[in-house]
Amino acid sequence: MTDDAEQPTRWLNLPDIAEQLGIPITRVHQMLRDNALIAVRRDGVLRVPAELVAGDNVLKHLPGVLTLLRDSGYNDEEALQWLYTPDETLPGTPATALSGDRAREVKRRAQALGY
Repeated sequence: MTDDAEQPTRWLNLPDIAEQLGIPITRVHQMLRDNALIAVRRDGVLRVPAELVAGDNVLKHLPGVLTLLRDSGYNDEEALQWLYTPDETLPGTPATALSGDRAREVKRRAQALGY
């Protein structure tokens, strides 16, 4: 991640995600393949930013935003960087805004990247 991007406050490995969501680890792998969740390697282990999972669900608009970012040519590291780059017009970062009432605005901005 670049200097202007923030780091997620906490990381979860895939078995922790499976436990938190109450699903088998194979389903977590399927969610990654389906762009419903994002994971990057940190210290050699695939990890997911904890704030992208709310309780026993992935944030509602995250899969759509990830699809839009990938359609715009972003790889997982670049998508994560975009999600964690502070934006003064949002409350913090797009990742933070996804859990609030600005989620649709984040989705709109991700869509605009493709044009």
